Amino acid sequence: MYFSNNNIAIIGLGYVGLPLAVAFGSKYNTIGFDINSNRVSELANGIDRTLESNSDKIKAAEQLKFSSNINDLKHCDIYIVTVPTPINQFKAPNLAPLLKASEMIGKVMKKGAIVIYESTVYPGCTEEDCVPILEKYSGLKFNEDFYCGYSPERINPGDKVNTLTTIKKVTSGSTPEVATFVDNLYASIITAGTYKAPSIKVAEASKAIENAQRDVNISFVNELALIFDRIGIDTNDVLDAAGTKWNFLKYKPGLVGGHCIGVDPYYLAHKAESLGYHPQVILSGRRVNDNMGMFIAGKVVKMMIQKGTNIKGAKALLLGVTFKENCPDIRNSKVVDIYNELIQFGLEVDVFDPHADSSQVKKEYNIELQQSPSKYDAIILTVAHKEFLEMNINDYKKGTHTIVFDSKAALDRDSVDARL
Repeated sequence: MYFSNNNIAIIGLGYVGLPLAVAFGSKYNTIGFDINSNRVSELANGIDRTLESNSDKIKAAEQLKFSSNINDLKHCDIYIVTVPTPINQFKAPNLAPLLKASEMIGKVMKKGAIVIYESTVYPGCTEEDCVPILEKYSGLKFNEDFYCGYSPERINPGDKVNTLTTIKKVTSGSTPEVATFVDNLYASIITAGTYKAPSIKVAEASKAIENAQRDVNISFVNELALIFDRIGIDTNDVLDAAGTKWNFLKYKPGLVGGHCIGVDPYYLAHKAESLGYHPQVILSGRRVNDNMGMFIAGKVVKMMIQKGTNIKGAKALLLGVTFKENCPDIRNSKVVDIYNELIQFGLEVDVFDPHADSSQVKKEYNIELQQSPSKYDAIILTVAHKEFLEMNINDYKKGTHTIVFDSKAALDRDSVDARL
């Protein structure tokens, strides 16, 4: 099957959309579209703040053009949607970006168009929520005048080894013929190969359970950390011992944030509850993981009190605010939970992160990043950036009473007072 006559539009140029646009733009006529005109302008000049691509890769995609003008989408045949699917303050799916993107595509697509969704959703969302929007605004009939596909994104932000083309891609389509077309389209850029799911709902569900499974496994070791803290033994010591058995899964305790693992289980739970089933394991795991920030803050404060530190007005330093190491992504950062809890205890809290964009942190969390850390009564390693692993923690201690808490078990054990 040949795609050279098709014009492809990638809707959304974030961590998922940009690598996809670069890959397709290296082979086919591709429009990388985003409603953020500043983002589009930067990418046109080879600047990518997500660090998922670089100037050389962008320029090498000779058939890729960037735009924030909806009129540039009118000549496209294939639309691939990679907009975010967050949750709201009530932990319910927020489909607004997805539905707005569908509305926009519906206004410009023509007969024969194929709309492929990559955004993580619950099973049924593409056909039950997005397709009616496409039909309404296009005046076209689903599976007669236009078609849909779903291929869940598997981008791992900050990972330079497991990249878009080296991760096997699940694909699907709204008819057998379209499923084959979509599968062949992705197979033309994915060197790791593709897997054609039997239906769109199966493909949607496969993505949801990928992240739910990791979330549940991490919640188990996080709960172990809560138990072993009370027993008075080090969780990582226990995991090292248990890990000597060949079939033990070596998950580590920690904060579970980001755009996937900390969000997607709520999509699956939402769908289950709409069908009358209240998921037990998934939601209990979410509760454990969502409370780890408060546990870390409380643990540090207790240790400070034991050392005779006056909590009111004491200074604390959080090393890191991104949701993972060596990456600028701050989406759904659980470090913020530690920050807010310490503030409520009456501490003065600085946050230092050389990878995060200070303006984005201020806009998203109303936190002013510290550029020059001073001396502190408590230091918490929250993200294992390479810069933090190379620094001398002692340079930032106010005195021998300073508590150092390593939430990543990444620092020299002799240099910390406790670790998660």
